[in-house]
Amino acid sequence: MINFIVHEAVLVSAFLVLWFLAFFCLLPVGLGEVDPQTGAPLHPYLGRKALIATAIAVVLWIAFYALIALHIVDL
Repeated sequence: MINFIVHEAVLVSAFLVLWFLAFFCLLPVGLGEVDPQTGAPLHPYLGRKALIATAIAVVLWIAFYALIALHIVDL
């Protein structure tokens, strides 16, 4: 039972790390116009970037899970 809990915790935490890494890498992409007074982007498109980060994280997580399922990486 404990092995199952550890396995699930590793998979969930790996997905979260991959998502945040992808999201923070996407933040400076496509900022467009910037407000001259504040320096902040006028249209940061955070929702779109979150969806793209989710897609990237899913692909990387599937590759990570395949490495575990094929016993290339052992927990």
